[in-house]
Amino acid sequence: MTTSRRSPLALAGLLAVAGVTHFVAPKPYDATIPRILPGSPRMWTYVSGAAELALAAGVALPRTRRAAAHATAAFFVGVFPANVQMAVDWRHRPTALKAAAFGRLPLQIPLVLWARGVARGQSVQD
Repeated sequence: MTTSRRSPLALAGLLAVAGVTHFVAPKPYDATIPRILPGSPRMWTYVSGAAELALAAGVALPRTRRAAAHATAAFFVGVFPANVQMAVDWRHRPTALKAAAFGRLPLQIPLVLWARGVARGQSVQD
């Protein structure tokens, strides 16, 4: 399988694993939900997990890949406030946890670019 064919499937796999963990171990995700959002954090955890699973399915299927990859890029931008919330909440935690929380912030950029590349039919290395 070529890199360009693996890239969408790898992105779909990442989304699927993340989506499943929202249901299997929701508590850590609940803590990242910005308090400004209405409803319970658990509801938002499940909604975002379901969205990731739907995006994974869409990216995995060639017929829906382009639209789903664009939606995935938008999703990655949309969940950025949760990563910021986590960094703010964890700023007084031990150094390793604080580094992990702040380290997630710039990781959104390559995720967005990856999803956009999949939408354009490019591989990770293009």
